[in-house]
Amino acid sequence: MTGKIDAAALRDLLSATGVDDPAVIQGAAYGEDAAAIDLGDQTLVVSTDPLSLAAEAVGRLAVHVACNDVAASGADPRWLTNTIFLPDDDRTTRETIATQVDRAAREASVAIVGGHTEVLPALERPLLSMTALGTTERFLRTGGASSGDRLLLTKGAAIEATAILATDFREACLDAGVSAETLDAAAAFLDEVSVIEDARALRDVASAMHDPTEGGLLSALVEMAAAGGHVLSVERERVPIRPETRTCCTAMDVDPLATFGSGALLVAVPEGRAEEALEALKSAGIDGAVIGEVQVPKEDEEPGTVVLDGETIREAPRDACYPLWA
Repeated sequence: MTGKIDAAALRDLLSATGVDDPAVIQGAAYGEDAAAIDLGDQTLVVSTDPLSLAAEAVGRLAVHVACNDVAASGADPRWLTNTIFLPDDDRTTRETIATQVDRAAREASVAIVGGHTEVLPALERPLLSMTALGTTERFLRTGGASSGDRLLLTKGAAIEATAILATDFREACLDAGVSAETLDAAAAFLDEVSVIEDARALRDVASAMHDPTEGGLLSALVEMAAAGGHVLSVERERVPIRPETRTCCTAMDVDPLATFGSGALLVAVPEGRAEEALEALKSAGIDGAVIGEVQVPKEDEEPGTVVLDGETIREAPRDACYPLWA
């Protein structure tokens, strides 16, 4: 099976954390975007993410996906290490990835400070694993929301998936009736997969932020609920979905709430500050919407669950785009 392993299977790995270190403010935990290390006057935030399936933009997406997790924790990404596994020693592939990585790192204002590169013939496509680091004075846990908080989503669901469908699966989309003009517009969503500016606009008012990636908004909601022991109630019709996203996802039978969501930021803010948060986004030129709220679990509800239009969801879905690569 392709994709993340489930929460139960993660337990053994998450328990293997080496020695105890009092400087570790946040260590490995299901749903948490990043680790946090106390440096005294600041907190160092660290996150690692791999990427392999988005063949047309793997270098660019890998940079932004890693930096997004650091930004979602309230920090400014500053440094990256870059590990690259290649299926062969093809010069064109190397140069394409290097160009994409360099461009994306410059867009994010981060320095690439090291990494590792090797050829691994067992792979079918390049695999990149980025570790992003940054600093902050106010670390935000994914599980830091409180009951009554409002849930906001920036930009819209499936921004990343829309770009992937329009590039990696362009011919299939054309065959399914999607116009070339729509696909060109959708491919441009690659320019919006960073949430650094979204996070900067909201981090002072937010109680928690989370970066939807694999499994999209639904996975991000499940992870945020699990990390904080909350019940998150969301209405599908309130989730912003762009026309290009709806068209591409419908044509390829992909649920836009359950597929790659980089480009959006899931944010919990105190109830009385939701309008302030939306105004902050507007001032930054970023769309946003209130999609739900954090609730106190009822007697018949388990902490760490999502209620979507009345349906209870306890496990993150397998990403809806994965069958397309089968």
